[in-house]
Amino acid sequence: MTKIITIITLFICSLMSAQNVNLTVSVSGLKNNTGMVKVGLYNSDETFLKTIYKSVASKIKNNEVIVTFEGIPAGEYAISTYHDENNNGKLDKNMMGIPSEDYAASNNAKGFMGPPAYKDAKFVVNKDSKIEIIL
Repeated sequence: MTKIITIITLFICSLMSAQNVNLTVSVSGLKNNTGMVKVGLYNSDETFLKTIYKSVASKIKNNEVIVTFEGIPAGEYAISTYHDENNNGKLDKNMMGIPSEDYAASNNAKGFMGPPAYKDAKFVVNKDSKIEIIL
C-alpha cells in the first residue's frame, strides 16, 4: 500500500511540475547602460499595472537586458518594463504624470492617452518561451 501511495504522489508531482514553464524576456532599444531595467509580470487584466505577479531587475549590458521568470504556471500573462536610469526603484514621471523614463509592454502594446491595455499586451505561455520587447 505504501508503494502505491508513493507512486501516485510522484505521478501527481510530476504532472504539477510539467505545468510550470520558463519565460525569457529580452528588452532592447535602451539608449544607454545607466541604471537598471525593471520587468514586471502580470497574470490578469484586473492586476495589470497595479499589482505585479513577479518582477525581476537587471543591469544593462550593451543596451540590452535578458531576464528569465522560472517555474511560472502555464497561462496568460502580460509584461510591463521600464528603464530606471537613476536607479531610484520607480518609473519617474513629469509634472503632468507622463513617464520621463523609457517604458514598454509585451507585444510592444501602446496606450492612447494613457498606459497600454492588458488585452493588447497579453500573451499565452504553455511551454518554455522567449519574447522580445523594444523600448
